[in-house]
Amino acid sequence: MAKERPPLEEMTLRQLRRVASEYGVSRYSRMRKSQLLAAIQDVERSKVSISQSRLMEAQETVEAAKFELGQEDRNGGTLADVDEGIGDLPAGYGESRIVLMPRDPQWAYTYWDVPNNHKEELRRQGGQQLALRIYDVTDISLDYQSPHSIQEYPCDELAREWYLPVPVSDRDYVIDIGYRCADGRWLVLARSAPVHVPPVYPSDWIEDVFLTVNFDEELRSKTFYELVPPAKKVATATGANGNAIYDQIFGMAESVEAMRVAGSLFGSMQHVPGSMVPEQAISSYVFPSGVGMWAVPTVSGLTMSGVGMSGVGFSASAVPMRPRQFWLIADAELIVYGATEPDATVTIGGRPIKLNPDGTFRFQMSFQDGLIDYPIMAVAADGEQTRSIHMKFTRETPSRNTNTKEEAVLEWLS
Repeated sequence: MAKERPPLEEMTLRQLRRVASEYGVSRYSRMRKSQLLAAIQDVERSKVSISQSRLMEAQETVEAAKFELGQEDRNGGTLADVDEGIGDLPAGYGESRIVLMPRDPQWAYTYWDVPNNHKEELRRQGGQQLALRIYDVTDISLDYQSPHSIQEYPCDELAREWYLPVPVSDRDYVIDIGYRCADGRWLVLARSAPVHVPPVYPSDWIEDVFLTVNFDEELRSKTFYELVPPAKKVATATGANGNAIYDQIFGMAESVEAMRVAGSLFGSMQHVPGSMVPEQAISSYVFPSGVGMWAVPTVSGLTMSGVGMSGVGFSASAVPMRPRQFWLIADAELIVYGATEPDATVTIGGRPIKLNPDGTFRFQMSFQDGLIDYPIMAVAADGEQTRSIHMKFTRETPSRNTNTKEEAVLEWLS
């Protein structure tokens, strides 16, 4: 059994020289005891630091091995060198373009990429203020038609994106980025594709359709049901009376739901003596289809036209019924008119207006809800004189319950 070495402080000079010889201390034979002790302690401290560093390297190797999946770099280099030599993304791609995206019914987001040389070219043509113009292009084309409304918003030269308020929801819009000139001209840098802004109100199209599809059936390139908006549905004349709603009512009369409704109505009338109910009294119930059906109480009970129940007498001729379609359309237009010299140039909102031979002009457009900002400018033929007027128009429609003649549906009235 090896004998433990005593502490260095307790060793003799001979023992310290033996230890110094093992540690490779140079000239240990000429050193005093205190010098040998200090030299040996320095060697032991350096050995401890080396062993600790080797231990840390070993631990790092073990930790790195946990994430080693056995994949080899086929390029012969480290993965950190893969991105070397790849430049940064360019600030632009040398093409003028702008994109309009609805964020919600009240706000839209737009971003653009316009090269500086394109901007400089339009500035040389007289462009002064960079601006955004949003056009209402619902059911029209800007290639050969005027927009329903125009909104202009000045923007910063360094900007690359913008948030814009939407004038009216449930409409189609196109946005331009360009320069406004001192003479009223509008120089376009880029124009977006038309986009539709969703309505701010919930959709009135409620239609539940349940289909049974075989689990093993191939569904590709097959149409099982086509959803059609209510405005595009055309009522087909079927049945004896030539009316689809009339047939729908009689179909409902055969259902359990119709029997439950008729029974509940009849039961509610049992608390009123027949002699106390005037013959002209009418009770009504609106079915889930939206069609109102009227019933007149008689001696035999409750009369509901077109509905039959056992134990209750019903008459189909007690109250005459007739269908009717009702509709209303109403809107507003904005007319801007004026006069100037026949050879002058007039612009409204940056768009040139054709003058009549006597110098008068007239501009008519759709007047939708929101703010319409219209600067009007007249420039003399020699370009040395200008006259201008700035008009703002605001419209608000608190409520709307209208429909076109094509959208009108048959309503049953007594």
